[in-house]
Amino acid sequence: MIRVAVAGAAGRMGHTVCAAVEGAQDMQLVGRADPLLAIELGELLGDADVVVDFTQPDTALANALSCLAAGVHVVVGTTGFDLQALRDAAEAQQGTRANALVAPNFAIGAVLMMRFAVEASRHMEKAEIIELHHDRKLDAPSGTAARTAELMAAASGGEPPPIHSIRLPGLVAHQEVLLGDVGQTLSIRHDTISRESFMPGVLLAVRRVATLPQPLVVGLESLLFP
Repeated sequence: MIRVAVAGAAGRMGHTVCAAVEGAQDMQLVGRADPLLAIELGELLGDADVVVDFTQPDTALANALSCLAAGVHVVVGTTGFDLQALRDAAEAQQGTRANALVAPNFAIGAVLMMRFAVEASRHMEKAEIIELHHDRKLDAPSGTAARTAELMAAASGGEPPPIHSIRLPGLVAHQEVLLGDVGQTLSIRHDTISRESFMPGVLLAVRRVATLPQPLVVGLESLLFP
């Protein structure tokens, strides 16, 4: 049984994660941390094997560092923080090693969209990315869009494609990659209709984070396409 604590449990994503963990037969929800609940993450680390973090960019890094220091694995869905600082801390651990997995997007379809865009970028001349999210999302561009651009640039050997960010009420999470070449265009799009779409990826990460080959892994694709 994997003992799981959730940071940001009072938020929309955190609430959905708690429900998914409670519904998993191989997991036990041991705590919900959130300022709105007056419960600090540090109070829960002694009971948890894995922490799932869906908080804010200004608190996610501190949460992840606290988990590593306590020997607790952490799965981070928050983006917009200093990833290098987390990498340095993960690699500098002494004694009991804890792992961290950071994923800009946990939806399986979104990871496939990114992979298809990377393959297409090898063969199409130019590309641009449009990402659309709800108006409460703090970071722009989104972590998914930034990661897509990074992977496409690495695959094509060129510059990262431009990213256009849209924030409107009524949206959840959407991304379209538009590629163009002589006499043709290609569109690759993923739409998240509900936050439940992220849960299979979150649960997969919780199950696999303890066996990661490195102390810090970025992207759910590392689990789907080893």
